[in-house]
Amino acid sequence: MYYYNAADRQTNQLVANIEKAINGEYTAIQCYAKLAEMAPSKGVRQQILEIREDEKRHFQQFVQMYTQLTGRQPQPKILERCPNKYMKGLEFALKDEQETVDFYLDIADRAPSQYIRETFRRAAADEQNHAVWFLYFFTKGRS
Repeated sequence: MYYYNAADRQTNQLVANIEKAINGEYTAIQCYAKLAEMAPSKGVRQQILEIREDEKRHFQQFVQMYTQLTGRQPQPKILERCPNKYMKGLEFALKDEQETVDFYLDIADRAPSQYIRETFRRAAADEQNHAVWFLYFFTKGRS
């Protein structure tokens, strides 16, 4: 009986983490659309929109995982409001991307299947790449 309770707790934690990831991606998708509109140049706007496309892909992958594990569709929510100023938005995005890398790697380390491990590791690598871009834009914007 203890085994099943432990397995249920692990599955419940995984589902909760995937739900949090879905909400994070949903928040980023909304925020990066806003950030792209405020971008100072076409090149920066294009890169932010590329990052947003990665976030959409992550969102779709996580929704699929969630649905397979629970048998129902998630109800995405915005976790935090995106700042209305470009530099504040970059700072927000940079911090969020860095925190997300750690969160996704933690999920990958505990994942019960190869597919979930690989999906979250790949998403973590994407998020790290996004953080580098946002750091570049932030640094450039401060000079």
